[in-house]
Amino acid sequence: MADQPTYKTYNHPAGGWGALGATARVLREQSVIAQSTRTLLAMNKPDGFKCSSCAWPSPDPNEHKPKTFEFCENGAKALAFETTRRRVTRAFFASHSVTELMGWTDYALEMEGRLVEPMRYDARTDHYVPCSWEQAFAEIGAELRALPDPNQAEFYTSGRTSNEAAFLYSVFVREFGTNNFPDCSNMCHEPTSRGLPKSIGIGKGTCTLDDFGKAEAIFVIGQNPGTNSPRMMTQLVEARHRGVPIVVINPMPERALMRFTEPQDPVKMATFGSTKIGSEFVHIRIGGDIAVLKGIFRAVLERDDAEIAAGHPSVLDHAFIAEHTHGFEAAAAEARATDWAAIEAMSGIGRAQIERVAGIYVASNATMICYGMGITQHQSGAKAIQQIANLLLLRGNIGKPGAGISPVRGHSNVQGDRTVGIDEKPTRAYLDQFETVFGFKPPQEPGHDVVESVEAMIAGTAKVFVGLGGNFIHAVPDTPVAYEAMRRLNMTVAVSTKLNRGHLVHGRKAYILPCIARAELDMQNGVKQRITIEDSTSMVGASSGILEPASPDLLSEIAIVCRMARATLPESTVAWESYERDYDLIRDMIARVYPAIYADMNRRLDQKQFHLRNPAREREWKTDTGKANFLVHPGIDMDQPVAVEGMLRLATIRSHEQFNTTIYSNNDRYRGVYNDRMVVFMNEDDMAARGIAPEGACEMETISTDGKHRFLGGLRALPYPIPRGSVAAYYPETNGLLPLYHHDSTSKTPAAKSIPVLVRRAAEATAGPAIRAA
Repeated sequence: MADQPTYKTYNHPAGGWGALGATARVLREQSVIAQSTRTLLAMNKPDGFKCSSCAWPSPDPNEHKPKTFEFCENGAKALAFETTRRRVTRAFFASHSVTELMGWTDYALEMEGRLVEPMRYDARTDHYVPCSWEQAFAEIGAELRALPDPNQAEFYTSGRTSNEAAFLYSVFVREFGTNNFPDCSNMCHEPTSRGLPKSIGIGKGTCTLDDFGKAEAIFVIGQNPGTNSPRMMTQLVEARHRGVPIVVINPMPERALMRFTEPQDPVKMATFGSTKIGSEFVHIRIGGDIAVLKGIFRAVLERDDAEIAAGHPSVLDHAFIAEHTHGFEAAAAEARATDWAAIEAMSGIGRAQIERVAGIYVASNATMICYGMGITQHQSGAKAIQQIANLLLLRGNIGKPGAGISPVRGHSNVQGDRTVGIDEKPTRAYLDQFETVFGFKPPQEPGHDVVESVEAMIAGTAKVFVGLGGNFIHAVPDTPVAYEAMRRLNMTVAVSTKLNRGHLVHGRKAYILPCIARAELDMQNGVKQRITIEDSTSMVGASSGILEPASPDLLSEIAIVCRMARATLPESTVAWESYERDYDLIRDMIARVYPAIYADMNRRLDQKQFHLRNPAREREWKTDTGKANFLVHPGIDMDQPVAVEGMLRLATIRSHEQFNTTIYSNNDRYRGVYNDRMVVFMNEDDMAARGIAPEGACEMETISTDGKHRFLGGLRALPYPIPRGSVAAYYPETNGLLPLYHHDSTSKTPAAKSIPVLVRRAAEATAGPAIRAA
């Protein structure tokens, strides 16, 4: 049968005809072929709208002529699913109870289409029922005002949210009286936000898109750009055509980093040609990143010793180190003292390959290091990022063309939300400026991040949850425990475009507030409005939709925030009604709160996009020492050692047909999986040692330290080229195996890329989805 699970090796390049075929299929499924042809041409264009998918930058239109197509396969999928002609109407909710819908798959929920009117949960019937916007806001405001302590409310933000909506959300919540801002960045790049400032003074990358065209070497660590940020492949292909070496460090050989066909290259498409991307593949064990980074660092130091002994110039940039850095001697001494045998054992990589990679680094006068959640989602994620910075500082590779550190963000405006105020740990300088601009004193104590929010729900101290986008409860660790905690809340509010699991796991009172999508017209008082988005390179660009909204009953996110604020804070002196009518006024206020980076925001936006100032890029170091810091992290562990026989490290991963918790289909063609998501990728020797046959039934259990039993059954084991001791399986299905306590020590980002588990053969009778935690 066509929908039966099948597994077969994918031998084609990533991109190419496969990407075009997948895009066409999705457009047909959502019945938007004609509509999307026009809409796709406006995506990521100067006068169009920003893709709601990844945060990869578009070329500066003031310097480069945009390509005809500035979108990728996954961007087209995101657009098709949000501009679908399918609708979730009141009749749908009348026909299906929440209990019934909980039994549906994430894919089935996604396929129902767009939400079209505000809905309220009716506990008596277990159905969502229509309500007016006025009723929804009045009841939400009353519930929030009734809380004896504002800190009993949690206010989540998704990276889909615009700068303007996020800024107003931060004003509303702080006037309400709390800094509880659990944010999607808490679950992905928070180690960058918290760890990188200690190294270079800013929690953002230092590279621009133009740096890719000037780099002499590019390292890609813990990242799968072919799935998570496919437009990045254009820069990697162009770099390889220039002969730039690309070093890939990853536990899994991702298809796009092996070979890629640029769909806009007519010659390659016509000849079925492709480009080899990775010139060196460092196939590390899960958790071997710090070991490899310290090995490269040590190898560079030893190369420097050898060159000086031979009478040759030093390979280190001593002038840069002396003028711009602090702590070199301590970091160098610690690296030299790190045993080569320990490095090899922890990383799974031989000294010879590490020294070869160090040679690539030394031969380059401009090196970029890009990384993703394969680095950040570990118990020492922030420390690993600091080791990346250490390596770059050795040769002055921050603050010069073609060089720098490049954290690749996964969601379109997750970086921008943080820039404009979505921060549970705001600085004193920000709070003082905020008070000067708005005339009221914001709360001073730190608020909750994602882990702390879930902990508050479990403890019963949280009473209300408001989600501005996203699918919070399906993305967090300890799924069964988190579900039960969410259901005990007094009220949950979800601002959404599509139906998802978060609407079904709700408080005693619950509201769904549907909003317009990024591609849709946002008209206020007859005037077309524009919003702004910040990408991974700190470029801020305008976004303005072109389609009619999916329903006349939808509101913009900005309107929803403003009306929620007015209903909750009737004595507020903030000009909520004015901001809802004219988004230029919001940007004026952003410029007043952030004058150093956002001064003259509206005027600068007339140039379509502009870069926010990045002091580290200019070799201005906003650190305690006034310099870039070499930071010492004793040891080479990414995660706490676990002394349990048979322990494997589980990395949770996305399929190619997925964006965050949004499932576009149950296929993952690059890994050869079709019509199934309940699989675990294993090394063949690890399978044999456990008596697990290829495609055999298996189950996983977390090695927990809190006495709780975390178990996932109904899995099929697939042989895969992954190092011994490492396994991988899909997120969010495996979130129940991730303990809430298992997170980065600096930022509390869940360590989803290194969960200690046991994998066992299971009887065929146990096959089928099953997850529990006790």
